[in-house]
Amino acid sequence: MKKRKIFIQWLFEKSESVYTKYFKKNEPWNIKKSDLIIYPKHSFGYHLGQFLENNDFDLIPKVERHDAYHVLTGYSTRVEDEIAQQYLCFGNGKRSLYLFGVIILGTIILPDYLNHYLRSYQIGKASNTFHNLDFRHLLNASYADVRSCIFSKSQIHALKKVHYA
Repeated sequence: MKKRKIFIQWLFEKSESVYTKYFKKNEPWNIKKSDLIIYPKHSFGYHLGQFLENNDFDLIPKVERHDAYHVLTGYSTRVEDEIAQQYLCFGNGKRSLYLFGVIILGTIILPDYLNHYLRSYQIGKASNTFHNLDFRHLLNASYADVRSCIFSKSQIHALKKVHYA
């Protein structure tokens, strides 16, 4: 399984620049991790900055929303969680070529986590729509308020459980 995960990680890395260059038409946020870390500690922006800091990442221009999804859902950057997060977004109504590619290839190459993927899909389907939010405009908002507007208490509990399954 480790080799399959490494292969999927390699696919993610190779496809990222092609996807952002040829398929993403939105404007980059032009915000750095250091800008996010100075937001108030309760804010979504601060939590996003902490996520980036903890994973030694910077925001990727034009796909900043992806990291916002991690913060919102609590999904890690492990390969199986990256795939599960796409399932969650699919359940929430998101449709993109990249999402379909991740779901199809991820399921074929790493079917060991199919239950995790399907639980994630169900959580996304049951939650309020978030896949199309402009999180850049929510950076000052309370992290807890943003989450509670999207997920019910039982969905937040399910998100916690899904990470330990």
